[in-house]
Amino acid sequence: MAQSGGRKKIQPHIVEEWTGKIYASFCIVLLVVTIFSMVYYVATKGLSTFVQDGISLGEIFGSTNWKPDGEPPMFGALPFILGSFSTSILAALIAAPLGICAALFMVEIMPKFGKKYLQPVIELLAGIPSVVYGFVGLSIIVPFYRDIFPGQGLGILAGATVLSIMILPTITSIATDALSALPPGLKEGSYALGATRWQTLSRTVLPTTMPSLLTGVVLGMARAFGEALAVQMVIGNAPHIPRSLFESTSTLTSVITLSMGNTVMGTTQNNVLWTLALILMLMTFVFVFIVRWLEGRAKR
Repeated sequence: MAQSGGRKKIQPHIVEEWTGKIYASFCIVLLVVTIFSMVYYVATKGLSTFVQDGISLGEIFGSTNWKPDGEPPMFGALPFILGSFSTSILAALIAAPLGICAALFMVEIMPKFGKKYLQPVIELLAGIPSVVYGFVGLSIIVPFYRDIFPGQGLGILAGATVLSIMILPTITSIATDALSALPPGLKEGSYALGATRWQTLSRTVLPTTMPSLLTGVVLGMARAFGEALAVQMVIGNAPHIPRSLFESTSTLTSVITLSMGNTVMGTTQNNVLWTLALILMLMTFVFVFIVRWLEGRAKR
């Protein structure tokens, strides 16, 4: 009787455990199938440009002529690729020092004031929609650059400025977590050897947390590389390679969002747009691999 009673008590726990395992396994399988389905769909659509339409890699990646409605049509995507890379890299160069310095201020210099006032303000930036950033950039940043520098104010610098504000919360949050996780004995040992606060930060704290800080910068670049609406509103959307930071250009996301609704599925122009989407997806994978590599270095 005691054994049968014990079995009855154990049975519900076994059912709950198997229910949890089955549910978790189903979610994992669904996630993996969804990811592979998306990759397969975008890859097959993107490769149709080269397999079915006979467009060469040199024309897509080496030509600067984008005339999809011309005779003959031309699909040189080099200006869009360079535009995406230039705006993302420049945005990271602007936001990385600001984000890392803000994290140092919140963790090392004035932690109480930083966590109470500065950190909520920075986190608030992450919740603002992209269209608001684009509208603010179009209303304030573009006229400001137009009054100071030559040109219309639209261009790479305006797009990079808007993107730098958008990726600032990402870089700052990751840098703050990395600095907070640093063992306190490391800084105490530096102070015990007679180092100043600046020497401790520059020669001990920053080199130790550099892989994690670079992880935040790479994630910010990935966010900037895939941003569409905010950049589209301030970059000018001109299909050519600019000669300065104040000339209009375009990005991969801008040309996709502007042109995809005006094409017919299965046409050459539509397939080329899917090829640009495939480039974006591959670059996302590259950013993920870089982040994984940096995380591996941080754990050593």
